[in-house]
Amino acid sequence: MSAREELIVKYAADLKDKCGVSPDMDLLTKVTIGCGPSIYNADSATVAGSQQAELDTVKNNFLIKKLGLSDGPELDAAIDAVMEKYGRSNKNKYRVVIYYLLTVHFKKESVYN
Repeated sequence: MSAREELIVKYAADLKDKCGVSPDMDLLTKVTIGCGPSIYNADSATVAGSQQAELDTVKNNFLIKKLGLSDGPELDAAIDAVMEKYGRSNKNKYRVVIYYLLTVHFKKESVYN
C-alpha cells in the first residue's frame, strides 16, 4: 500500500468515526490527489480550526478558487458547520477531510470529475 493509499484509509476512518459520514471513496481519493504533496507535510496536512488565518485559507484557496464559489457569509457558515461536525476538540483536523465535507456540503463533486 502506498503512502497516499494509507492516508486515504486514515481519512476515511476519520470521516466515519469522527464525522459520522460514510465516504464516497472515489471522491475522497480525488480530493486527496487534489491536495497534492501537502498531505505528506504534518503542518499543511491539517487545519488549525481555531486560527482565523487558517480558516481564511480554506475559504479563499479551496471554496473560492477550487470550487468556484462566490464569497459570502454562507462560506464561513459552512466552514463553521464542518469544524463543528469534525469536533472542535479534535486536535488533528485533516485538510482532506475538511475539503471532502465542504465539497459534499456545496454539492460540488463535479469539480473532481
